[in-house]
Amino acid sequence: MNESSEHSSDRVRQAEKITMSPQEYKVCEGCGSIVTERTVACPSCHAYLFDDSVDRVVAQAQLLAKRDQNAVLSSDLT
Repeated sequence: MNESSEHSSDRVRQAEKITMSPQEYKVCEGCGSIVTERTVACPSCHAYLFDDSVDRVVAQAQLLAKRDQNAVLSSDLT
């Protein structure tokens, strides 16, 4: 399996996890990242406005699972 397909399958697995318990997550209104419910400020863009509706979390998880990652993560910098 190449690196691109590994990232893609990781994103699909993460989306499945989120859609199984959407009440534990929320969507950042600044950048669209999905974070845990206890997050106060988005680690990606530092915004503090979130949408925690189940429908929005599920829709965003499905959207993010279908597209390539376009954010730089801390793991990308090591």
